[in-house]
Amino acid sequence: MTGPTTGPLLLGTAAELEEFPRTGRRAVVMTMGALHEGHATLVRAAREHAGPEGQVVVTVFVNPLQFGANEDLDRYPRTLDADLLISHGAGADVVFAPAVDEVYPGGDPQVRIAAGPMGERLEGATRPGHFDGMLTVVAKLLHLTRPDLAFFGQKDAQQLALIRRMVTDLNFPVEVVGVPTVREDDGLALSSRNRYLSPQERRTALALSRALFAGRDRLAAQAALRARAEALPTSDERAAGLARLGEIRASADAHAVSVAGSGLPDAVRAAARHLLEEAARHDPPLALDYLALVDPRDFTDVGPRFTGTAVLAVAARVGTTRLIDNIPLEFGAHP
Repeated sequence: MTGPTTGPLLLGTAAELEEFPRTGRRAVVMTMGALHEGHATLVRAAREHAGPEGQVVVTVFVNPLQFGANEDLDRYPRTLDADLLISHGAGADVVFAPAVDEVYPGGDPQVRIAAGPMGERLEGATRPGHFDGMLTVVAKLLHLTRPDLAFFGQKDAQQLALIRRMVTDLNFPVEVVGVPTVREDDGLALSSRNRYLSPQERRTALALSRALFAGRDRLAAQAALRARAEALPTSDERAAGLARLGEIRASADAHAVSVAGSGLPDAVRAAARHLLEEAARHDPPLALDYLALVDPRDFTDVGPRFTGTAVLAVAARVGTTRLIDNIPLEFGAHP
């Protein structure tokens, strides 16, 4: 049991964590280290919810079960001293940083959590077994830390959805809280992997967030265009009005007119994909893994008449760095 004279206590074993006196509500923020402002935002949210009498525990553990054979386990940054400082500044009481053999004392666990069908889509299809490994370590850390609240970032939307599903299906006594994505000034979602990007690669990588924002803007524009056309009293007048409105919008954006009569989800996908296709021609190019507009309850694609909250998600590689991003979008009811 060690730690700086000021700041969070650093614990490395389950026994030390068990002996640490518990006061008030306990909130946990699970990380793989290499903390940045996005993690600090999670810790501050945990601190606010736990209150001055509660406890905030930050876990720092690079989970080998989440990495595939060709992924960057050895390359993943380990910056524990800096992580302690960031945790302290954000209000953590304890940093739990166990070794691999502390979390998996018998080697790789023979019994694991299976992510199920949702875990086989999008990220799961690209990274087979990733979500099984993620859920297994989250389950173990929930048992070890015994929190009342657990905080996760919405940037990893599929991860968050699967953790919520696991907590519900397996009756974990914890409330899962999602915290909005933190972005840098240029719009790039904060990630520990951003440090791998060269200046040229970073310029290309900005296409991820710009594509998401283009989809969001297209949703707003198409919804407004449709609402104005549907306000016309008769079908003939509505058709003529839509044509006139389409001609007006065509002068600013011909692409909006081409999808004006299709479902809003299709328009959103088309607007985002257009920017990603442009980025594929950049130097260096963006290599798209997927672009999807999905229902956050099961991560299946939404249909043309979908209503409610959807997630527009993207994953791509720039150079050797793989990045993900997403935004929530609200689709209103169709008349």
